[in-house]
Amino acid sequence: MAGGGAGLCCYPYRHRHPHFFVYSHPSPLESSVILCPLLRIRRTHMITNQYAISSSSTSLTCAPLVPSSSSSSRRRRLPMAAEISMTSHVVRAERLWQQFFSDPSQWWDRRFDKKNSRFPNFKHKAAKKAPRIDNRFYPPRAHAKLASMVKCQEQGQSCFVKPQISGHASRVVRKEQLWQEFFSDPSQWWDNRLTKRSPKHPDFKHKRTHEGLWIEGWPNPPWVRAKMATMALGQLQSDAGTRSRVSDSCCNDDHVSKLCQAGRLKDALHMVELMVQQNSQASFQAYVALLKGCARMRALAEGKRVHALIVQSGLNSDIFLGNILVDMYAKCGSVLDARKVFNKMPEHNVFSWTAIISAYADHGQGQEAIHLFQQMQETGISPDKVAFVVVLKACTRIAALEQGKQLHLKINKSGFQSDVIIMNTLIDMYAKCGCIEDARQVFNKMSERDVVSWSAMMAGYAQNGFCREALALYEQMKQEGVQPNTVTYVILIKASASSTALEQGKQLHSDIIRSGFESDVIVGNALVDMYAKCDCIERAHAVFNKMSERDVVSWNSMIAGYVKCGCIEDARGLFNSMNERDVVSWCAMIAGYAQNGLGKDALALYELMKLEGMQPDNATYSILLKACGSIAALEQGKQIHSDIMRSGCEPDVILWNTLVDMYARCGCVEHARQVFNNMRERNVVSWNTMIAGYAQQGLGKEAVTLLEQMQREGTKPDEVTYVSVLSACSHSGLVDAGCRVFDSMYKIHGVTPTVDHYACMVDLLCRAGCLADAEVFINKMPIQPDAVIWRTLLGAARNHGHVEIGRRAFDRVVKLEPENAAAYVLLSNIYGAAGRMRYQRQERK
Repeated sequence: MAGGGAGLCCYPYRHRHPHFFVYSHPSPLESSVILCPLLRIRRTHMITNQYAISSSSTSLTCAPLVPSSSSSSRRRRLPMAAEISMTSHVVRAERLWQQFFSDPSQWWDRRFDKKNSRFPNFKHKAAKKAPRIDNRFYPPRAHAKLASMVKCQEQGQSCFVKPQISGHASRVVRKEQLWQEFFSDPSQWWDNRLTKRSPKHPDFKHKRTHEGLWIEGWPNPPWVRAKMATMALGQLQSDAGTRSRVSDSCCNDDHVSKLCQAGRLKDALHMVELMVQQNSQASFQAYVALLKGCARMRALAEGKRVHALIVQSGLNSDIFLGNILVDMYAKCGSVLDARKVFNKMPEHNVFSWTAIISAYADHGQGQEAIHLFQQMQETGISPDKVAFVVVLKACTRIAALEQGKQLHLKINKSGFQSDVIIMNTLIDMYAKCGCIEDARQVFNKMSERDVVSWSAMMAGYAQNGFCREALALYEQMKQEGVQPNTVTYVILIKASASSTALEQGKQLHSDIIRSGFESDVIVGNALVDMYAKCDCIERAHAVFNKMSERDVVSWNSMIAGYVKCGCIEDARGLFNSMNERDVVSWCAMIAGYAQNGLGKDALALYELMKLEGMQPDNATYSILLKACGSIAALEQGKQIHSDIMRSGCEPDVILWNTLVDMYARCGCVEHARQVFNNMRERNVVSWNTMIAGYAQQGLGKEAVTLLEQMQREGTKPDEVTYVSVLSACSHSGLVDAGCRVFDSMYKIHGVTPTVDHYACMVDLLCRAGCLADAEVFINKMPIQPDAVIWRTLLGAARNHGHVEIGRRAFDRVVKLEPENAAAYVLLSNIYGAAGRMRYQRQERK
């Protein structure tokens, strides 16, 4: 089959389906690949159908396949009869199209009444001949011919025969007749487009016969939509005298409000726009309903159109509409537009200021929100309860503790210290700023507390690591007779999980069952997570099985629990049984493989993730890169790097650091440095990772140079930085550079050396053969040397044959670790190398 022969080749295509074969057909029209069931290959009249199906099965076909001599030996030839029948279908299809274009009147037009795409578009009146527009054998030149005929039909010329009046074809004709009647006299039809409650109800309904018409209905003639577009502002909506307005009663404020509440914002907006174009002024309530609908649905484009209508109507100076406009733009995510509206308002009240402050606070610009709050007070407007709550939340988001304390004083002066909502917000602000004592003080002074107060205080304790105090506060809550809610239980369960307080978690579980919250899916997810983190996977699985309703978080929590306990096979079984997976599901399973040393399985699962069309996030990419670094899979790491660049996601600094670490662990320091240099933002971990990469490869000079660059760019080194640099100097034999770096740690940069730094210095001196200096250095250490430091000196004494230093180091090691057998072996080897066989025998005994 080499070249362009007219035969047909067959070979198994069992990757997707075991019963399908692929047929490569080099036809005179095009070379194509189709899928045919093997059992139907000999039925000539079914082959054409299979070709029609193949056109809609693009997901199962490859690119156009041209047979080659290298692959023809692996394919099995079909019988000659099948080859001839396939070739004859190509010629037959082209002949049918020629007959159709020569005399279309002999063919029924089925384009608008066929039930699905497998049915023919045109059918011969005398014979069962059915050319399809989407057929594989559709001649390319038929495109232009058919397009010209369709154009003629749109211009009113008869190019196609009317469909046969029977069955579905009769419905097509009837629909066309109804639409013609509608456009000839719309006054005989009710307009239900703006009042219907369901898409199943007709858009237009005849007043006498009650027949319905749907604009998006089937089967509609192709000219209906164009006709509706031209008449929407003409006959149907302009002439109010005779037949133009189909329904006058629907254009009122009540209908606009109902449409907005039903989520049909575009219909409501279209109604108001028609009213304005007819010089009929829309009411104040209509604009309010539209703006609130835009804010609720986050419809910024529609909100701007409403804003334009308000300006056109002259209502833009109204302070109430201005406040709602600011709120709408803020909730749609456009703080800039909200600020423009606020600045153009002729006057402001407390609601205006609260709306713009809330806009900045909700979008992470807390400092600007605080500044606006101060401006509001300077203009003489006193903040109300809502304004205080909004600005306190702004302080919470940016951890502005000092401004929060000043607000606390103003709240007390304003007389709001007894307001429960403001006090709850204060507790949350102090807790999230790390002042848990101040939060508890506010809590204790509250004359009235609700369940939110208790939950906020418990959440503050849990967030600051005081999980025991949170559980103790729960006991006090029960004693005072306050009933916990779902949020309270979730906070307490997470506190139990963080402190691995299994017994308290079990007690909470019992309380949840008695309170009737066990069926809540959020509480169930928290319980599964708590038992899993407490290494009680059996109870976690029992809670999971009893859940009447599970979401994807439930499955992810259970998978993470299995991963934590090392039950990778159970986790994978659960993962495979999920009906719906999100990126967290894939990330949890990939992390499980990576954490258990199964890097290849993690990479294989990543390939499956891509095949299923799931886009990884930065956390997934970081785990995959760590897996590549653990098994030194450089090529796979490069491929993942390419996937990150092609994905369009914005890598964060954590992902960049992981990339640097992966290349360094794979021994490709040049690529690691290139990624490091291209980083837009670096933190101390970025520098440490690159320096550690140099240390792993024994490049001490480069590590020291990078440390100096780090200091010049204003990043302060930490303890990990100096450990990496000293380790690099040790492996490179840079004694002077290492000593200089160690001396500058505390004297210049204020970093107090730890035992790890001293161990690196001892290793540096021992590798250079300076054992006496190393011993002196150890004896002068301001902290107690550990066994690791003395073992380092003992090993160096064995390598360099220093018996006395080795003996003293051995005594220190044995004193710290009496059961350390390796120390005895090292000392014995030192004696043996020095020729002191008698001492060697004694030590071995």
